[in-house]
Amino acid sequence: MTQFTAADRVRAFGYVIIAGIYFYIAQSVSLHAASGLVSGEWFLFVQRSIFLFLLILGYAAMGRVFNRQREPVRQMGLVFRPGWKREFSLGAALGWGMLLVSILPLVLSGGLLVTLWTTPRQFWILFIDLLVLAIAALAEEVAFRGYPFQRLIDAVGPSLATILASLVFAAAHMFNPYADRMSFWITAFSSWLLSVAYLRTRALWVAWGWHFAWNASMSVLFGLPVSGITQFSPVVQSDTVGPLWMTGGDYGPEGSTVAAVVLLIGIIVVYRTTRGLAYQYAQPVIVPAGIPVDLDAMSNTLAPHHPVLPSPQPPGTNLVQIEGAPMPQPRVTEANPEVRSEPLEPPE
Repeated sequence: MTQFTAADRVRAFGYVIIAGIYFYIAQSVSLHAASGLVSGEWFLFVQRSIFLFLLILGYAAMGRVFNRQREPVRQMGLVFRPGWKREFSLGAALGWGMLLVSILPLVLSGGLLVTLWTTPRQFWILFIDLLVLAIAALAEEVAFRGYPFQRLIDAVGPSLATILASLVFAAAHMFNPYADRMSFWITAFSSWLLSVAYLRTRALWVAWGWHFAWNASMSVLFGLPVSGITQFSPVVQSDTVGPLWMTGGDYGPEGSTVAAVVLLIGIIVVYRTTRGLAYQYAQPVIVPAGIPVDLDAMSNTLAPHHPVLPSPQPPGTNLVQIEGAPMPQPRVTEANPEVRSEPLEPPE
């Protein structure tokens, strides 16, 4: 595995700081750009799209300049390898299943009060919301599991990097409506799960699929708030009745104790379900050790002291044996009186 010196680690941590500053610059630029282009229902789609584009472009440039990466987008985790769609589907299935388990006690207790809005316009808005949720989920994965997270791994190692990234991810969501201490830790657990998904696959597809399905199921399918935000429920809108540990209050399921337990167990589930991908993609890179040797230079150095002897048989010469011809016999000497003097008959 690659060994990092203290200077390398400090430099990598500096890249993390630069990437974090760029994150907020890209967010501000995307907001101003979208405000000048569109308004209404398309605003969030355009804003998130510009934000994602700026993140990928900026982090790719950092990888190229700072780390001499030949394929920075690919090394960021956006690698279109065989089976990447199945990886996304695996993450989506896990995200949908974990969200369903998180709200199952609420559903079984009758605490989910559903209202449906079925006008054609509501379904059109639902389609736009799905696009927004997909782009927003990928943007967060690029920001928190992409280039900055990878440089943080270089600086402090994968375990500590996962903890630090989870805390930063949770702190960023503390600005959402109705956020509290419980929602902070639950968001940190979800980031931990997503970091494990990246570390096991060395790509963002499983993490993106999980993130998108978790948010879309919570809002579009069940009409619940996503981290305190209620604007992504155009068709299904739900109110909850029950204790805070089960409903999460106005913040949504991500503020409930049930979700905390599900996510902690989900980390183990993600670890086990990505076993094949980890075997295929997450093996440590072996760097050869020792002193490089130039064989041509060595042969030239040794040639004057150890000249190459001529070959006893010139290359390209073929030996031909003629069958039936008598073999020459050795001469009879006093040292070897028993040697026959007559020629041997050829074998029949």
